[in-house]
Amino acid sequence: MTILLAGCGDLGTEAGLRFAAQGHRVVGWRRSPAKLPPAIEGVAADLSAPDLPRVPADTNAVVIAVAADSPSEEAYRAAYLGAVNHVLDALMRDGVAPQRVLFVSSTAVYGDAGGDWVDESTMPNPGGFSGRVLVEAEDLLHTRLAGTGTAAVSLRLGGIYGPGRTRLIDQVKTGSAVIPRDVRYTNRIHRDDAAASIVQLCSMTADPAPLYVGVDDAPADLGSVLRFLANELGLAEPPVGDAGPARGGNKRCRNTLLRSTGVDFVFPTFREGYRSVLAGHGTRHP
Repeated sequence: MTILLAGCGDLGTEAGLRFAAQGHRVVGWRRSPAKLPPAIEGVAADLSAPDLPRVPADTNAVVIAVAADSPSEEAYRAAYLGAVNHVLDALMRDGVAPQRVLFVSSTAVYGDAGGDWVDESTMPNPGGFSGRVLVEAEDLLHTRLAGTGTAAVSLRLGGIYGPGRTRLIDQVKTGSAVIPRDVRYTNRIHRDDAAASIVQLCSMTADPAPLYVGVDDAPADLGSVLRFLANELGLAEPPVGDAGPARGGNKRCRNTLLRSTGVDFVFPTFREGYRSVLAGHGTRHP
């Protein structure tokens, strides 16, 4: 079975290594394929452009995992809508009908829920262009694959952290972290658990749902996370003050449906995950 990773950065590479460890052939499309490890067959591709490489005829699953080049609406549209359109065009062009196409989306589509719980049944309410574009990309994927026999799956990931993704740790170390005066819930997932979720949704025998929320077991108040990191680092707690607008919106995301597929989280809460990062475990992929 061949797995095509359309977009093979840090998360895609980790997922690809796990697919390869299961014995699958893994093909990774990215602009700089020479950076990929030997277990992934790298192919040069710009997903924002329409002329993509040939799709392997025996491709069973496609993972679309891209990132915008800059924080602008134009860049988001080129990256996400462009990738979905161009990958699906390539599948049609080459007459390849994979079992599943999984699109890596974000919990940003929910916007700010005022601290309330959200899950797959919650209607998107994006507060900015990033969430709006991701909703458009999800809708595009599901609309174009409807009735084709290929399952469309959206995986809405929370904030990814892990090797090389140390924004909060860096803020605490540099003294720039500020604990919000109000309770502000955040949602995250370790890079390794996000990759494991991708592999599970693409390889499980049961039919997947069209949508999954990909977060760990414990939405956490940002202040609690910052205090935890300061304590682990042996530093003074960050001050309480004006922390600016909520980066991901104030909400608590449920992972019940994702958990029901059999995904086993190595890092079920931020405590286990950040302790692993602080201990220097894991590999940062190019």
